[in-house]
Amino acid sequence: MIKSVFIKYITAFMLIIFISFTILISVTTAIMTNYSTDAKADVVENSLESSVDFITSKLERSTVKEFETFVNLNREDLLDMITVAAGRSEDITIILTNNKGKIILYYSPDVQISDETYIPKVLMDEVNNGLEIERNSTTLDIFKDPVLTYAEPVYNESSIVCGTVFACSSSTELTDIRELMIKTLVLSSLCVMLAALVAIYFISEKVIGPLKEMSLAAKAFAAGDFGVRVKAQGKDEVAELAEAFNNMAQTLSNSENMRNIFMASASHELRTPMTSIAGYIDNILSGAITPEQYPHYLNIISTEVHRLSRLISSLLDMSRLQAGERKFNMKPFDICEMARIILISLEIRIDAKKLDVGFECDDDNMYVFGDKDAIHQIIYNICDNAVKFSYEKGKFIIRIHYAEDKKISISIYNEGQGIEVESLPYVFELFYKTDKSRGLDKTGVGLGLYIAKTIVNVHGGEISVKSEFGKNCEFTVCLPRKNLKQADKNNLKGIDDHE
Repeated sequence: MIKSVFIKYITAFMLIIFISFTILISVTTAIMTNYSTDAKADVVENSLESSVDFITSKLERSTVKEFETFVNLNREDLLDMITVAAGRSEDITIILTNNKGKIILYYSPDVQISDETYIPKVLMDEVNNGLEIERNSTTLDIFKDPVLTYAEPVYNESSIVCGTVFACSSSTELTDIRELMIKTLVLSSLCVMLAALVAIYFISEKVIGPLKEMSLAAKAFAAGDFGVRVKAQGKDEVAELAEAFNNMAQTLSNSENMRNIFMASASHELRTPMTSIAGYIDNILSGAITPEQYPHYLNIISTEVHRLSRLISSLLDMSRLQAGERKFNMKPFDICEMARIILISLEIRIDAKKLDVGFECDDDNMYVFGDKDAIHQIIYNICDNAVKFSYEKGKFIIRIHYAEDKKISISIYNEGQGIEVESLPYVFELFYKTDKSRGLDKTGVGLGLYIAKTIVNVHGGEISVKSEFGKNCEFTVCLPRKNLKQADKNNLKGIDDHE
């Protein structure tokens, strides 16, 4: 897969470069060819005009009116003239013919023309009709290849065509220039493409290398090895992805560790009461326990059964929450009244520890929007733990205040052993349990706070904790508040009382 991505990346990039350079070569070649052709045409046309002007002026002063005789009598002068007109160019040929197309005088640096050579009749017919010829590619028998040809008739004093001047130039030079230009551009393009290929290779390797490492790491995760990490270098998007991948790996590792701890704890918690129950029942059945002792041991069995029931209930709650099957009856209710009822229900245990109780709220009645039973479960469990882990004569305070974003915060504070700093980020994670911070709690298996956090999140709220280990601990739950008119409050009060 990684190799395929790399090849596709290289192929696409090189294809873009190839197409770009092909377009560049085509456009540049066309522009330069047209420019060179136009420039050459101007030179040939100027040579032709100079020759025609000179011959015409000399013919007007001559007493000889027959063109071929005139040329033969003035051969030396005319040859010098057409030589000068050609500019001693290596590829311009100037030819003088009679009306029949017979060549009677010429200048050519590299072409030998016999006296019996004739210009094609098709061209001569056009010239004899008074037409000027401009052809970019004309085939003449005297040249091996097509040439750039210009022709103009010579008129006598009676305005009759008496001869013709041809100016020709080989297009070989233009072809050579075009070929040289194409070779140069192609060579340059190949060099650039080679350099680009090397650059793209290293860039691609830098981008795809970490992805390949992630692929190998993912396979290691599938095999159960969560210790593999990807090197994150730089500060680009790939480095951020690698960092996120490592964070995910750490989370998976923590989850796996907590799952193992949970399985060990759950197995122990299930095995212990079941062993006790089985042992006591076997003793009762075997007669080892007398009927007078039945009430005592039956109470122990009852306690263990309730303990199993609570554990199974927590596991079922967790499964239903994870599957999204638990339904919540969302409606406004008075959180202050709920907190007072919970505080009263804990009165006996509070008095047993002689706790210094505090209760603070911004209003007598403060309404939140949520499932009353679910929120009661969360607040009660947090308060129950706060009392359980408080120092004797320590402070136990419930604070209910209006918070930002139209929420109400419920804080439960206690002075007790608290939670260690390194454990704080994980207390709400599934299966997590810290024996140091909850050393007195031998029944927990790390489900309560995870369930609480999940329920609060469903309500659109937040739950957090802060603690000074060995001194205190404070859990805070924020829930969306419901602004009610007085009539609504009265109605809700009736509903709450009825419930």
